[in-house]
Amino acid sequence: MKFVHIADIHMDSPFVNLSDRETLGDLKRLEQRKKLKEVIEYIKENEIDMLFIAGDLYEQQYIKQTTIEYINNLFKEIPETQIYIAPGNHDPYLKNSYYSKYKWNENVKIFNSKIEKIEQDEIDIYGYGFEDFYCTECGIENLKIENPEKENILIMHGTLDGANIEEKQYNSISTKMLDEKGFDYVALGHIHKTNFNKESKIIYPGSLVSLGFDELGQHGMVVGEIKNKKLNIEFVPIKSSEFVEKRIDVTEIISKEELIEKINSIKTQPNEYVKIILEGKRNFEINTYELYKLIQEPQIIKIKNKTKINYNLDEIENETTLKGLFAKEIKQKLEDENLTNEQKEILEKAIEIGFEALN
Repeated sequence: MKFVHIADIHMDSPFVNLSDRETLGDLKRLEQRKKLKEVIEYIKENEIDMLFIAGDLYEQQYIKQTTIEYINNLFKEIPETQIYIAPGNHDPYLKNSYYSKYKWNENVKIFNSKIEKIEQDEIDIYGYGFEDFYCTECGIENLKIENPEKENILIMHGTLDGANIEEKQYNSISTKMLDEKGFDYVALGHIHKTNFNKESKIIYPGSLVSLGFDELGQHGMVVGEIKNKKLNIEFVPIKSSEFVEKRIDVTEIISKEELIEKINSIKTQPNEYVKIILEGKRNFEINTYELYKLIQEPQIIKIKNKTKINYNLDEIENETTLKGLFAKEIKQKLEDENLTNEQKEILEKAIEIGFEALN
């Protein structure tokens, strides 16, 4: 049995925090459609038996019916491929959701919060889907594989070994427990970075298309085959626009004009969305909104100012001014050996705010 495993496409995501460019959201949504179509074309060309979609296929809050119809029409193009969808926290199986009220093609099976087993000749498919935007207990720990002599696959959305309170709200499941269950493959979704490992049976494919600067690197799908209890999997990248970070140290830059020249000299690729991170000690005030207006490179869509003001506390504390008194007080606090890194960061930020106010 050959399968393709994808997750976390987030169709119709608004992309509101990516850039000040108004058209970027539209471009990324068109790209989502194009890349899902490429997955379907791959399935047709390679005669794939099953497609596993492990949650967050779309954004419940923003999804349009026309997009659902587009997805379902793609599914109609592969009638011989069985499609299994395990809804996640962004596309839960709500009463008013398209999972519930829309008539999907006959080859589509959508799981809900009752763990269900789909029996086929040589393989059993188990699935679980969110029915709300949060899930703290899915009951998978109580599941027992009924036919261990067959191939057994689990499809679900969730967090492996969630430790903090937030992670536990998204169906935290134990790797050890899943291993002990004896599944031949566990198709997971929720984590947007792939954890692909040929030796593992518990896999996150990552998001199909990068959704932002917190998802750097390759994206794509997992393609696999199970035969006689032997699993063979590979990660197949999907070529799409890439989010890239580039850093500029401003310590030796003495003017806004020089900084703009430095930014405009950065080489980018047509398929890249670039975030510039400014770091080091600045010698002049940096207004990122002014920089946007003067940047010639259209691939640069975001600028993050992480610079610190260039100051010498030893010199400033000797001034007979309010600024000097402030510098002396702050310096004494910074010399406290018991300060944590977080407290040091707060004091450094206080220096910046204080000096700007006193200038």
